Amino acid sequence: MRNFVLALALTMSIPAGTAAADALEDAVHNPQRTQAFQERDQYRNPLETLRFFGMQPDKTVAEIWASPGWYAEILAPYLKASGEYYAVGFSLTAKRTPQWRRTMAKELIAKFSADPDNYSAVAVTSLSVPEDTVIAPPGTVDIVLTFRNVHNWMKGDYAPGVFAAMYQALRPGGILGVVEHRAKPGTTVEMMKLSGYVTEAQVIVFAQAAGFELDGRSQINANPKDTRDHPRGVWTLPPSLRMQDVDREKYLAIGESDRMTLRFRKP
Repeated sequence: MRNFVLALALTMSIPAGTAAADALEDAVHNPQRTQAFQERDQYRNPLETLRFFGMQPDKTVAEIWASPGWYAEILAPYLKASGEYYAVGFSLTAKRTPQWRRTMAKELIAKFSADPDNYSAVAVTSLSVPEDTVIAPPGTVDIVLTFRNVHNWMKGDYAPGVFAAMYQALRPGGILGVVEHRAKPGTTVEMMKLSGYVTEAQVIVFAQAAGFELDGRSQINANPKDTRDHPRGVWTLPPSLRMQDVDREKYLAIGESDRMTLRFRKP
């Protein structure tokens, strides 16, 4: 079933033999990427994920909460020549932004400044609901991406505002790509906030309430080893490993979380 879904996802995006597809593959396999980031590819499947979301080198792309730059190392060089990349970071001015997030925002900017060959064309913006919600000029973005963030927005009780901001940035026909830790159907909202796992149904509710239409699902980032019932929630698993040495090998063997991969379209 996984192979069928993956094959379907690839046929719906860029044909593997095209120059655009080759360029994306080169960007993913770029040896200059941080080694620790590359080691996560086995769980995060960036090539297949970006193809499923329709990534091409001439697209205008906004990535929500891009710190610490995991996807930026792929997207910024890939889009530099003919596309545009908005790295949407944590707000440095919003009152609700904790200090550790301000530090991450500054570190991301420093990362870009230190490597102008790859990052000189990056547009750095920020997002914090309700005071800082213009992530790009309204109606100009082709693809908005968010990776493992919805549970944070739910915990802060501002998920609807974030989905509205992403909708505003996208042009008509634009794509919202969501990857999120996947809870079992029927999980309560309170448990989603505590565990970091969110049901697909809840993400779809948020997206549709903002005006999006569900355009596709993929099992690219599924992990059947993940039972989703860990003592410290999703943070029990790598890369966080909140239990430290307790059952460490067990959680390393599971790998990163089971994740939904959903594609939405702005009508």
